[in-house]
Amino acid sequence: MRAVVIPRHGGPEVLEVRERPDPPVAAGEVRIEVRAAGINFADLMARSGMYPDAPSPPCVVGYEVAGVVESVGPGVEGVAAGERVMAATRFGGHAELCTVRAGDVIPLPERLSFEQGAAVPVNYGTAYAGLVVMGGLRAGDRVLIHAAAGGVGTAAVQIAAGRGAEVFGTASASKHDAIRAQGVTHAIDYRTDDFERRVEELTGGEGIDIAFDAIGPSSFRKDYRLLRSGGRLVCYGMSEVQSGRGRDIPALLKGLAGMATATMPWWKSLAVMNENKGVFGLNMLHWWDREGTLTRVIDPLREDLGAERIAPVLAASFPFAEAAAAHDMIHERRNVGKVVLVP
Repeated sequence: MRAVVIPRHGGPEVLEVRERPDPPVAAGEVRIEVRAAGINFADLMARSGMYPDAPSPPCVVGYEVAGVVESVGPGVEGVAAGERVMAATRFGGHAELCTVRAGDVIPLPERLSFEQGAAVPVNYGTAYAGLVVMGGLRAGDRVLIHAAAGGVGTAAVQIAAGRGAEVFGTASASKHDAIRAQGVTHAIDYRTDDFERRVEELTGGEGIDIAFDAIGPSSFRKDYRLLRSGGRLVCYGMSEVQSGRGRDIPALLKGLAGMATATMPWWKSLAVMNENKGVFGLNMLHWWDREGTLTRVIDPLREDLGAERIAPVLAASFPFAEAAAAHDMIHERRNVGKVVLVP
């Protein structure tokens, strides 16, 4: 099979398409003929050597795929060869074939393309875990979603708006029409506006109920200040430490140094109780490790998909040979929605 390989850490130019052995299919597993594979920011971090959970090079990453079931292992029931499916993957998704556990396979609705299907498991799973499970999202909540035009961002906007939230979204001005179309009520240009000041103006100083942020750590402190009583900050990434196309050690060290005081420094524990605020950290790979499945976040999304309450937004698809261009598109923040690879 062909796969996009990270032979060594570096910029997008290091990516290579190579022949690799077909993955085996063990008991309880399903092998998928991949028609589209999603790219997440963690894949960019893995390529640059700044994602500690990633396998060592040479390696194949990729957390979510959509395609057709090619074969099933012994003991698998309810999944058959030839079915259209999508799945979360434990790396290895950026390849023509990918083996996953049968419990991680999700039927792909006919109305969705393979490219759209490759935007569901991780993007919508992360958004649902952060906003609904951790954030306790309810109708009428004020929700601030950073990077609202990205893959997870568009998913989060749809989930929040679909549940009756008032959505504040940050994105560059050129993307404001696009994020409003997904359900953002108040679009904020993070390049020209101080989002904290703008949210305070829009809410009359009352603040918000949930902040959903993968930018940090510099934005985490502002998010926390914006929370009103009972508010929740959900941190699920640190994209600002990846300021360039390759490994940026100074940015990483600066980000790590800022984490200690970004949200809840140890000396503020009593104040946090008095303020009635909370801070959550979300790492979907560790969530998966602990629970052994993504069922708790995927099953509710099946209902949303069936009722057409969510619809993945596709920014662009690139063939394997142009994987570097796909990574560049995300690095340069040109995408609105999901960027995918197609074999």
